[in-house]
Amino acid sequence: MEKTSVKSLDRVVVRFSGDSGDGMQLAGNIFTNVSAGLGNSVSTFPDYPADMRAPQGSLSGVSAFQVSVGRGVHTPGDECDVLVAMNPAALKRNVQFLKPGGVIIIDTDTFNADGLSKAQYTTDDAIKELGITAQVVEAPVTSQTKAALADSGLDNKAMLKCRNIFALGLVCWLFDRPLEGALHLLKNKFAKKPAVFEANAKVIEAGYNFGHNIHASVSTYRVETESIVPGVYTDINGNTATAWGLIMASEKSGRPLFLGSYPITPATDILHELAKRKDLGVKACQMEDEIAGVCSAIGASFAGNLAVTSTSGPGLALKSEGIGLAVMAELPLVVIDVQRSGPSTGLPTKTEQTDLMQALYGRNGESPLAVVAALSPTDCFTMAFEACRIAVEHMTPVILLTDAFIGNGSSAWRVPEANDYPEIKVKYVPEGLRDAWKPYMRDENTLSRYWAIPGTEGLMHRIGGLEKDSVTSAISNDPVNHEVMVNLRREKIARIADDIPAQKVLCNEDADTLLLGWGGTYGHLYTAAEELCAEGVPVAFTQFRYINPLPANTGEILRRYKKVIVAELNTGMFADYLQAKFPDVNISRINKIQGQPFMVKEIVDSVKEILEK
Repeated sequence: MEKTSVKSLDRVVVRFSGDSGDGMQLAGNIFTNVSAGLGNSVSTFPDYPADMRAPQGSLSGVSAFQVSVGRGVHTPGDECDVLVAMNPAALKRNVQFLKPGGVIIIDTDTFNADGLSKAQYTTDDAIKELGITAQVVEAPVTSQTKAALADSGLDNKAMLKCRNIFALGLVCWLFDRPLEGALHLLKNKFAKKPAVFEANAKVIEAGYNFGHNIHASVSTYRVETESIVPGVYTDINGNTATAWGLIMASEKSGRPLFLGSYPITPATDILHELAKRKDLGVKACQMEDEIAGVCSAIGASFAGNLAVTSTSGPGLALKSEGIGLAVMAELPLVVIDVQRSGPSTGLPTKTEQTDLMQALYGRNGESPLAVVAALSPTDCFTMAFEACRIAVEHMTPVILLTDAFIGNGSSAWRVPEANDYPEIKVKYVPEGLRDAWKPYMRDENTLSRYWAIPGTEGLMHRIGGLEKDSVTSAISNDPVNHEVMVNLRREKIARIADDIPAQKVLCNEDADTLLLGWGGTYGHLYTAAEELCAEGVPVAFTQFRYINPLPANTGEILRRYKKVIVAELNTGMFADYLQAKFPDVNISRINKIQGQPFMVKEIVDSVKEILEK
C-alpha cells in the first residue's frame, strides 16, 4: 500500500484499546506527553472496567484510552480518527467510536479462532461481521514484538508485555511523532529496570519502522500546534493537579499541609501523590476508614494545619457527621470529592455529577459550607488552591467537587510561577484583640472567627460540636442564641460571594439562549456552544465553578436570557438548585446518567431539539 499524502489537521483523536493488562493507559499517556511536549493541546479519557482482571480476551475486560491532540482541544473527542485494537474484543467494543473514513490498527496475531471465540464472534472474519468499511492496517504486533526481542533474553511473558509499545511506535510514525520524547518517558518509567527499558526501546523503534517500511496507511498526519506562552509545560491529570494545588496553597498560607484520607476509587491518586511530598513538609496519612480520615483532618486543622481529606461519593456520606463538626467548630477544612457513578459502589470507575445535593445539603441541622467545582484536569490545580483560600480566609469547611473524568483525564499544563497565585491571608487573632479575645469573636466584614493556633501564649481555648454563646463563646443551650449562631454561620457563607469572581459569559453573549453547566463538563459544553454558533444557532455559554455561594451576578445573567438550558451528568440537580433560587427563570434540562461523559453531538442535538419546541 503506497502512502500518497500528508494530511494537516487541527486535531486528531486516537483510541488505544485492549485487555486491561495490555498497557493501553501507558501507551496513551506516553503519546499524550509526547504531543504536549510538541506544543499540542491535549485532552484524554481513560475508560476502563471496574473488574480487577476480567478473563483475557473477553468483552468485559476491554480497557481503552482516548486522546485528542492538536489545536483548540477541549475534549477527548466524540469519535476517533485512529482506533488501535489489540484483540477482537477490543475491536468489537470500540469500533462504534471510529469516525467514518478513520483508520483501524489491529494485531492480526490475536484474530485467531480462540480470540474470536472469547469475543463472541459467530464467524472467522471479524471485519466483515462488524460491517467495517474503514481502512484496516493489519499488523502482526505480537510476532513482530517477539522478533524484535529475540536476542533480549526475556521470557515469553515479559515479551508480550511490550506489545503496547510496538503499537505506540506505529502510531508515532502515523502522526510524525519523534521517538526521542517517548524514549525519554520510557527511560524515566523504567529507571530501576534498565533491561525493561532497553526492551521497550527496541520495540518502539520496531513499531515505528514497521509503519515506515510497509507504508501502513494511505496518509500520515501533521497535527497543528498551539501558540503557547513560554514556560515549562507538562501533561497532568486532575488528581495530580489537585495535589499540587494543595501544596501551592500550603506554601502561600504558611501552614503545613495535612491529608487524612482512606483509599477509594477514583480519588486515591491524590493520597499517592501527596505521600511522595515529604520533602515539602506534607503529612499524608492513610487512615483506617473514611470517618477517621475526616476526623484526623479536623484535629490537624485545630492544631494549625492546612487540613484536607479526599474521597468519592460513598466516603463523603461517611464523612458527613465529621464535616458537621467542622461547620459548628468553624474550622478550615477542604473536602475533595472525586465523583463517580453511584449509588453505593455503583460504577466505581465511571464518571457522574451526582453528589451535588449531598455536597450542598448532606448533613444534619443547618450546616452551611462552601462548595466549589473544577472545570478540567488543569483547573483542578486552581480550584484546589481556591478551596484552601476560601477555607482559611473564611474559616469554613469547603467541598471541592471534581469527577472521575477530569480526575483521571489529563491536559497539557503550563507550570505556574509562584507569583501567579496570591498570598492566602490567615485570620490569626489580631494583637489588639488578644486581651478580650473569645473563640467565636468575628471579623465584622466576613463574619469569620479568628484562628488561634494551640500553643500560642494567651490563646488557650476550647471549641467543639456543642452550640456556643455568640458573645462569651461558652457552651449555650439558649434557643434564641442558637438561632443567632445559625444565622451568623449562614451569613458567613453568603458573604463569600463578595470574595469570588463574577460569572463570565462566553460565545454569543447577545443570544436569546444560554447553555450552562458546572464542573467537569466544561470542555464538552463549550465545544458544543462553539459548534452551535458556527452552524448559525446562536447560544451564549457559561460554566459554574462556584456553587455555594453562587457568584453575585448569577441572577442578573440568568434573567438576561429567554431560555436557559442546564446540561449535567445527573437527573437535574444543578437545574433544581438554580430554579429554587431563581423561580422566575425559564430552565430547560439536558441530562445523562450513563457513567460516561457527554458527547458534543449529544449536546448540540439536544439544544436544537429544545429550541425547536
